[in-house]
Amino acid sequence: MEIAGTPLLIFYICPKYKPLFRMNPRFTALDRIHSLEPLPAIDRSRRASEIFGENVFTPRQMKHYLSREVYLKLKESTDAGNVLDRTIAGPVANAIKAWAMDRGATHYTHWFQPLTGRTAEKHDSFLEIADGEAIEKFSGDELAQQEPDASSFPSGGLRTTFEARGYTAWDCSSPVFVFESKYGKTLCVPTIFVSYTGEALDYKIPLLKSIALLDRAAVEVCNYFDRSIKRVMPTLGAEQEYFLIDERYHDLRPDLVLTGRTLFGAGSARGHQLDDHYFGAIPERAFAFMNELEHEAHRLAIPLRTRHNEVAPSQFECAPKFENLNVAVDHSLLLMDLIDKLAKKHKMRALLHEKPFAGVNGSGKHNNWSLGTDTGKNLLAPGRNPKENLMFLTFFVCVIKAVHEYADLLRASIASAGNDHRLGANEAPPAIVSVFVGSQLSKVLDDVETPPRRKKNDTVSELMHLGISEIPELLLDNTDRNRTSPFAFTGNKFEFRAVGSAANSSNPMMILNVIVADALKEFKVRTDSKIKRGRKKESAILDVIKEYIIASKSIRFEGDGYSDAWVKEAARRKLPNVRNTPLALDGYLSVKAVKLLTTHRIFSEPELQARYGVLLEIYLDTVKIEAQVIREMSRTIVIPAAVRYQRELMESIRIGKEAGMDPSATTTQVELANEIGIQLNALRDDLAKLETESLAAGKKTKMRDVAIYFAEKVVPVMADIRQHTDALEQVVADETWTLPKYREMLFLK
Repeated sequence: MEIAGTPLLIFYICPKYKPLFRMNPRFTALDRIHSLEPLPAIDRSRRASEIFGENVFTPRQMKHYLSREVYLKLKESTDAGNVLDRTIAGPVANAIKAWAMDRGATHYTHWFQPLTGRTAEKHDSFLEIADGEAIEKFSGDELAQQEPDASSFPSGGLRTTFEARGYTAWDCSSPVFVFESKYGKTLCVPTIFVSYTGEALDYKIPLLKSIALLDRAAVEVCNYFDRSIKRVMPTLGAEQEYFLIDERYHDLRPDLVLTGRTLFGAGSARGHQLDDHYFGAIPERAFAFMNELEHEAHRLAIPLRTRHNEVAPSQFECAPKFENLNVAVDHSLLLMDLIDKLAKKHKMRALLHEKPFAGVNGSGKHNNWSLGTDTGKNLLAPGRNPKENLMFLTFFVCVIKAVHEYADLLRASIASAGNDHRLGANEAPPAIVSVFVGSQLSKVLDDVETPPRRKKNDTVSELMHLGISEIPELLLDNTDRNRTSPFAFTGNKFEFRAVGSAANSSNPMMILNVIVADALKEFKVRTDSKIKRGRKKESAILDVIKEYIIASKSIRFEGDGYSDAWVKEAARRKLPNVRNTPLALDGYLSVKAVKLLTTHRIFSEPELQARYGVLLEIYLDTVKIEAQVIREMSRTIVIPAAVRYQRELMESIRIGKEAGMDPSATTTQVELANEIGIQLNALRDDLAKLETESLAAGKKTKMRDVAIYFAEKVVPVMADIRQHTDALEQVVADETWTLPKYREMLFLK
């Protein structure tokens, strides 16, 4: 083969090589990408403020389509997050139907969050036949409740095939909206999903319960400082990281199609080590996509404000403003759907997997969580006077105490097969849960724990007599940012950075709500007890704050979470370091966790066991699929390519020998052929080992044991196989290798 090893550039220079170029689908994809232009710009003549929420049944639309009496009753339900009053269900349904049809909707669906982690919908037409006449109808019963099949979704055994009945019911605290596609518009009603026997089958029910629990606990503590506060709402701003690659590359990679990540792929010589992609100029195709994503998000009242290049090449991020937690979670899931849909429209694919490319930055969904009151105060925003400081410190320390007390449960809440590849690598937080608060607040907490001695000339502050000799004026952004911390305080909020990019934020946010509520309830009990024994209120509050600071000190860490030294230090502090999902999920079933979640009525024990089973099964199925894809790609793509090139080398050696060439003239070919043979033999052995270990795992009787075996025995073999395939990619001739390479997927747009 006279052109073996010919640089790729020659295919653009010499027409005679075009036929061979066309034989490799990877090169064909590359050829088409060079001629591809971004889609025409969408119409942005209207301002964002003009289109914001136009596809949402907002209070403005309610006023227009509803009578005043019905509007006030509906608003009372939506503001309080109560179940829809059945007496107004009919008029509300008629109004929503009229509004939706005015927007062009022909169907409606109850839009819910099953335990798959994403969303589900079943579309029904407004069309009805009455007395032989066709009409559009949408009743109050259809708005308030539907009955999807509950046996076909993950339920952990709560529902079986012959027990199919389940119900969806409108969550009034989340507004209905019209979702548009190229081929139609659908009215979407956010709902809960519950079984016929009353068990929660979704992520929304426990989230709503946790919000109500946290509200009650936080208001009681707030009333120590401000009795005008009647409600506390957790808020969320969920950043979303993702990769964009051309659809042609994506479709040539069975691993991306079936698993969302590259199971094979040698690293590109250039990755993100130059730090030139982060916050750089946005590529045109990505910019066209982002522009339309923002436009469609704004029409659905998703308050996107930020867009930028992330650390890795072809990685991007968008971020919304804070919203009430329940709505923010709905918007996060809706945003993921929009990203998927619009990427396809722009001839790209969005990769939401936590680690689609080995060796480069992974993707997270940083959950920025805070607490707001009905009086407009952010409870995690430090104040400018001692009284406000004391309320801030109370909530601040209670959150830290909660994370310390239930670090294993918080770790379980973000466990997944995808996140296992991300945690602890390439700017992702480690699997060790710790809290970063910054040097200034660390000093404040240390001073509360051990008050420094006051000098004679010190000015006596308002809180001096309470045992604090120094509390500085606490302002926003009084902390640095620590990208290695899984749970960091960032000025007026906590950023839970360990949540994976493909995750439904409902679960980690529900757990965070519950553990903080539990810490606040305990704080109230302990403080009241001290007050009853004669301690002044402020002194009692400070006493408990000090106790919490001391009890949770080991969870605070201000250093580099990636360092080996921290792993050793965390072990010394007895902080858990759970590196895989099957073991992390045990956090749900600890005696402490079961007591917490059942006592606060978030789950019954059967519901909790079912959730654990669903998450374990999803992990196991994910890894099994990956193992099967690895077998198939190895045998049908990698090995044939390597053998083909090895045959070319051997033919070259044979021709040289027949021509009487000195054997040293074909030394390179011999060495390459031998290297390929060594890697092929090792690959064969590891594929056999993968089969053996998978069969051994299947002999386990308990699903937990099977999952642990896969995590500890099978996954490492999959990594070994990858080493061999990646080594082959780096020696097999470029024109023989058909899988798109990292350098192409990440750098050629």
